[in-house]
Amino acid sequence: MKEINVTGQKRENLGKKASKELRKQGLIPCNLYGEKKGENGLPEALAFTIAFSELRKVIYTPHIYVINIDLDGVHHTAILKEIQFHPVTDAPLHVDFYEVNDQKPITIGIPVKLVGLAQGVRDGGRMNLSIRKINVTAPYQQIPEHLDVDVTSLRIGKSIKVGQLSYEGLEIATGKEVIVCSIKMTRNAAANAAKAANEA
Repeated sequence: MKEINVTGQKRENLGKKASKELRKQGLIPCNLYGEKKGENGLPEALAFTIAFSELRKVIYTPHIYVINIDLDGVHHTAILKEIQFHPVTDAPLHVDFYEVNDQKPITIGIPVKLVGLAQGVRDGGRMNLSIRKINVTAPYQQIPEHLDVDVTSLRIGKSIKVGQLSYEGLEIATGKEVIVCSIKMTRNAAANAAKAANEA
């Protein structure tokens, strides 16, 4: 995984009004969830802010980053957990981070990358990618940037399911029956198949 460094400041003033003021200043309210738990047993959030200019490179990218956050001189290693966007402007309103360490595995969605030219596409079919990410569990250092799925031998009408895939050092958390990709019959492919059958 790629790494990126950002600097933030802890915030004392919480609530909607305070958050609105921060956004006016170009700052994004954030929470960091880690090992620390509150009295109710739920993870306790550390509230802080990061300048939007620093967060831009983390938010608007297809890549998954390990994020090194410097909060008032204290270092935290985290991954992006969730981003809340404004429903109209699409501006980021709030970001949640999840603290990671060397010992505890994490579960995260990794982008799927189809590798090779499928036989079914050569025969005139159309590739259909059903899911863009597959959830895997592993220590964060072992998380790859993407998961390669070899589609070379995939034919028209066939699909690849999650259960057919395996990656060294990764435990797949997405259901085995979930379809990753499939090749659909197109009109051209159907016409070619009919023509070949008639000529035979």
